[in-house]
Amino acid sequence: MTTPAVPPPPPVPTVRPGTPAPTPEPGAIPPPDIVRAAYAELVVTDPAASREFYVDLLGLVVTHEDEDTVYLRAFEEYLHHSLVLRRGDGAALAALAYRVRSPGEVDAAERYYRALGVPVERRAAGATRGIGPAVRVLDPLGFPLEFFYEAEHVPRLHQDYDLHGAGAIARLDHFNIVVPDVARAERYYRALGFRVTEDIRGADDTLYASWLHRKDTVHDIALTGGDGPRLHHIAFSTHERGQVLHVCDLLGARRRSAHIERGPGRHGVSNAFYVYVRDPDLHRVEIYTTDYYTGDPDHPVLSWDVRDNQRRDWWGNPVVPSWYAEASTVLDLNGKPQPVFAREENHEAEVTVGADGFSFARDTSPQVGSPS
Repeated sequence: MTTPAVPPPPPVPTVRPGTPAPTPEPGAIPPPDIVRAAYAELVVTDPAASREFYVDLLGLVVTHEDEDTVYLRAFEEYLHHSLVLRRGDGAALAALAYRVRSPGEVDAAERYYRALGVPVERRAAGATRGIGPAVRVLDPLGFPLEFFYEAEHVPRLHQDYDLHGAGAIARLDHFNIVVPDVARAERYYRALGFRVTEDIRGADDTLYASWLHRKDTVHDIALTGGDGPRLHHIAFSTHERGQVLHVCDLLGARRRSAHIERGPGRHGVSNAFYVYVRDPDLHRVEIYTTDYYTGDPDHPVLSWDVRDNQRRDWWGNPVVPSWYAEASTVLDLNGKPQPVFAREENHEAEVTVGADGFSFARDTSPQVGSPS
């Protein structure tokens, strides 16, 4: 019997020329000069259980804690914290914070968002422990954002190797948010000065996801199409993929493997090695490493076909349904849950995932040289 012909592989991602971020109209108020994603504030229902997860299992360092709040950082970080866990009645996102380039850029953030007509709150130094004067806004996408420059400096522990576990986490890397309209969200972030590095598109040019950066890596913010506003995940970076694997081994050794949701694996988008874990309140955390440099001004945009099953996992492994469907509630500036709006365009999972959880693009035919 002849061996069936092997179908051609799905198209490789295509490179689109990079385009500069939109510039304000003449006389418009310029956006703040954002440096990077700086910290997230999560509401948790049991700070002690969350502390055990983030400190004893993931290895983050406690900067300060009290009965209701834990402030955490990773080994390279010298600002007071990159994650705040605050006690509340229900798990939620309270804020995503960006550091700006100077104290004056905090004022620029206030002017910019007041001109947009969204809720704006000026926060005195110390309103969040370790953070100087800041501005919090409820942005046009429905997310609580904070902009700050001044912060308390604490000892950087990057050379305290006696404190590092085998899975040592280096720093906060990015946020990923769920939005109903990715194209609109991308325009908003580009107007803030972010640049697109990669995206996922359909044959009809539907935009399913987008990755944008300020620091010179693949992203500070990722936009995932879905019902929102919701928080998909926060991500911490390690230096080596072995550290990601050690997190998985440690969770297994502690009989806590149920915290692992997806991976380990390697992304097609970003090329990063990853694992996704869920904390005791089901907030999603990615441990992430080995993406690439994006700092050149003409860095091109890499576009992936939504039906390419290597876009989300380079090895072609299926994405578990919870990863597409579940995400954290988002709070407004008064601590009230934000309403969630349905995505009107197709969901990525509906386009690419079959009843067995595998991509429609997966090649299941016999391979050359295999028994027929």
